[in-house]
Amino acid sequence: MESIFHEKQEGSLCAQHCLNNLLQGEYFTPVDLSSIAHQLDEEERMRMAEGGMGSEEYRTFLQQPSGNMDDSGFFSIQVISNALSVWGLELILFNSREYQSLMINPINEKAFICNYKEHWFTIRKLGQQWFNLNSLLTGPELISDTYLALFLAQLQQEGYSIFVIRGNLPECDAEQILGIMKVQQQQRPKLIGEDEAQSSSGMGRSSGQGSVLEAGPGVVEGVVDEDEEELRKALALSRQGMEVEDEEADLRRAIQLSMQVVSNTSMPKGGLVAKTTSSGQAPGSTTGGAPLSEKLSAEELRRRRQAYFDRQSQQLAQPTSPQQPTESTGPGKSGTEEDAQAKRSQ
Repeated sequence: MESIFHEKQEGSLCAQHCLNNLLQGEYFTPVDLSSIAHQLDEEERMRMAEGGMGSEEYRTFLQQPSGNMDDSGFFSIQVISNALSVWGLELILFNSREYQSLMINPINEKAFICNYKEHWFTIRKLGQQWFNLNSLLTGPELISDTYLALFLAQLQQEGYSIFVIRGNLPECDAEQILGIMKVQQQQRPKLIGEDEAQSSSGMGRSSGQGSVLEAGPGVVEGVVDEDEEELRKALALSRQGMEVEDEEADLRRAIQLSMQVVSNTSMPKGGLVAKTTSSGQAPGSTTGGAPLSEKLSAEELRRRRQAYFDRQSQQLAQPTSPQQPTESTGPGKSGTEEDAQAKRSQ
């Protein structure tokens, strides 16, 4: 990949970058293309003057700016076509009837030039592989033969004008090297603006380490990087989990105790009418409690857990005193009989 010549975007000189990337060398400068544009303007002026230098059309033509170049660095297709004619190269419109009637597979061509909204870039075959040499990318982009046709179709749908390059391109080092070996691309190049944005974002994160929650100098307060925001959320969830970790054991014990009072039966689909079992209790009822027609709700479960914790707290708060073991009394004995029996045993 290092042998491939690739000019990156500078200003609005995409036409210059497109031509040099196509020819694989610094063949054209803005001065060269401007000279071609002025020559084309002069030829157009001479043709308009043939209709009369005093005509309204001629005066209107002189007042209009050049259609072949502007101050920003834009150059027309006529300038590019004339520049390529110096090397014996020709441009053919890709979607023209003349070219489409030939039914040529795109992978059998040598190069394409694409244009959309005054931006030009080159797609060229080097060796046996295709490369997108767009000057807006950080480097050449490898394109497979299968993807080439899809890529050209996508460009057409997006409004690009595509031109096929016909003729013999000048020899270059990349053509010779890639002719005997193929390259692989592990990571596709990014757009120049996207790469710069990520670089500046990475620098901001590295310079802001140790003070993530504070805005550095020159940074607008409240504007936080998305990665830092995600880190904050993760830290908050982690702290929240640590705070409730000690309570989870108690909650699990309370849930187990509360679930012990629920029988392992389900409510009939027909309604809330409970059926009795052989023991005389209705399914879904607790032993010694009111029948439950359905599973406990979250609110009911919360109240039972709270009641359990309250009972535990009360038992811990009551003072304990040693008691002498006594025989269990039956349900028919009163408190006086129990005291008398205790005195006789002594």
